[in-house]
Amino acid sequence: MYEKWGGLIMNLGDYFENTEGFGVLATADAEGRVDAAVYSRPHVVDEATVAFIMAEKLTHHNLKANPHAVYLFRESRPGYVGIRLYLTKLREERDSPAIEQLRRKKHGLGHDEQRTRFLVFFRVDKVLPLTGSEPATE
Repeated sequence: MYEKWGGLIMNLGDYFENTEGFGVLATADAEGRVDAAVYSRPHVVDEATVAFIMAEKLTHHNLKANPHAVYLFRESRPGYVGIRLYLTKLREERDSPAIEQLRRKKHGLGHDEQRTRFLVFFRVDKVLPLTGSEPATE
């Protein structure tokens, strides 16, 4: 199980469902070259698993060589408030029907482009506040 907010159980599903903000997913390739890309809020599968919909680009390529990533989420309010999720890739599904279901649930529409998409699942290893190194507190 990942480190929790100040020892309290944090509901990631509720947090991402009810919190507006801006996210960045950072990955690195096998040689340690880092990339960062803008990503929407993750799809929370359960308290220990999140998923992102990805195109066949650099982030996805990096995860083939190095399964570790960090997702930084800054809340849309004054100050540097938010969280960092330390993640390890578990598995992926190529062109999964679940992608359309998730997109319709979140945006009320399906995907109109005909290109390869991946639904990539991650274990949540640690949750930290946006700034500092102590477990996040409420």
